[in-house]
Amino acid sequence: MPTPEGHVSIVGGGITGLATAWYLRQYAPGLAVTVWDASDRLGGKLRTGSLDGVAVEAGPDTFLARVPWAVELCRALGLEDELVAPATGRAYIWTRGRLRPIPEGTVLGVPARLDPLARSGIVSPAGLARAALDLVLPTSGPAAGGVAGADRSVADVVGGRLGREVVDRLVDPLIGGIHAGRADRLSLAAVAPQVAGPAAHGGSLMRALRGSLPPPTPTPAARAGPEGYGTPGGPLFLGLRGGIERLVERLVERLGGPELRLGAPVRSLDDLGRGPVVLTVPAFAAAPLIEPRSADAAGELAAITYASVVTVTLAYGEDALASGPLDGSGFLVPRVDGRLITACTWLTSKWPHLAEGRPGLVLLRASAGRAGDDRAMELDDAELVDRVHAELVEAMGLRSAPRSHFLTRWPRAFPQYDVGHQARVARIESALAADAPGVTVAGAAYRGVGIAACIQQARQAALSLAGG
Repeated sequence: MPTPEGHVSIVGGGITGLATAWYLRQYAPGLAVTVWDASDRLGGKLRTGSLDGVAVEAGPDTFLARVPWAVELCRALGLEDELVAPATGRAYIWTRGRLRPIPEGTVLGVPARLDPLARSGIVSPAGLARAALDLVLPTSGPAAGGVAGADRSVADVVGGRLGREVVDRLVDPLIGGIHAGRADRLSLAAVAPQVAGPAAHGGSLMRALRGSLPPPTPTPAARAGPEGYGTPGGPLFLGLRGGIERLVERLVERLGGPELRLGAPVRSLDDLGRGPVVLTVPAFAAAPLIEPRSADAAGELAAITYASVVTVTLAYGEDALASGPLDGSGFLVPRVDGRLITACTWLTSKWPHLAEGRPGLVLLRASAGRAGDDRAMELDDAELVDRVHAELVEAMGLRSAPRSHFLTRWPRAFPQYDVGHQARVARIESALAADAPGVTVAGAAYRGVGIAACIQQARQAALSLAGG
């Protein structure tokens, strides 16, 4: 199992590990690289399955396109022509008895204006009146009354200005949904820096956010070609025809040089020789590997908690839709409403190419499970499909049962960026530098959970190892 001294060992064959190997090939082509993974497949949470002959995602189906890292990697791998933007950016919140459109002019669900919020009906008249107080409440110190430099939760900061109902019914489904977390625990600075910056002055949050609103998403006709992908005016998200796992396949195909070892769990860093090591496994898996060299770093890694999620993709005929074709990409579900599902993506509306050559096919993908709610993990597959379908009937008025399904469980898959997360990551990195030089951690547990953020971390790790 040992690798020769001077080799770089990458532990974990998910997108972060594979991208790290790719960038090392670019920046230090003479360096030998070995990627170790305990499972029998590469790609981690990037997994594409099949339902009714259609490629469907078991994990994420998009990556951020208005930052460069994932788009640039796809281009470097020759995948540019396979990039595809969602056909619609319209989405809903299932709350207060029905599906309600997410209001225009929000930043991660935090409204910049009252009128769109009022028209959406997402909050009650009392909740709207409380949100309006943001415009007249006095400035009360950094981050709406916090101590300068102190980290605070999403709910504490946003709720302090706009009220708890806006947090519970609009902000928590968006920010909390991305992380499968809780707005009252998630660090605003770590999960929503585009909100934390404007909030720091402590005055009206809505007014401060108006200068941070993202450019409007262009119509499908205006973004037909890939030339605008990755630019400020381009689509916010992108996927890949054939599935996100195409990125994994192409990385493996193009890497060639690095040795890829599957079904090979690493039980000790000593088994990897004396060369540099990049740990891209979850924090709870990295902790015992690091503990013999840095108890401080291991303790901080072990303190990062995780949430478990299940995705259930259901295939229906078009006769299941009570009101005709779906207008939007899907809906989110607030925690406060107590539902089992947390979100539903209308796949064949968001990605029309999935239904090409299959008239009448309707694919819906529901997610269930989040921090503090493991009900979905405790149900068997049949019970889970029945419960999910029943809630979709209630939300959407579906008129027939699904004809097939595709289900994937993701235990301990979403790291929680709770208050103090950025300081914890800094302590981990400081302890490793002092106690275990040559050992680096990267991946979803540290500086961003999305595909693009993981690719960025991979690039930074490779640059550091290559002396860049």
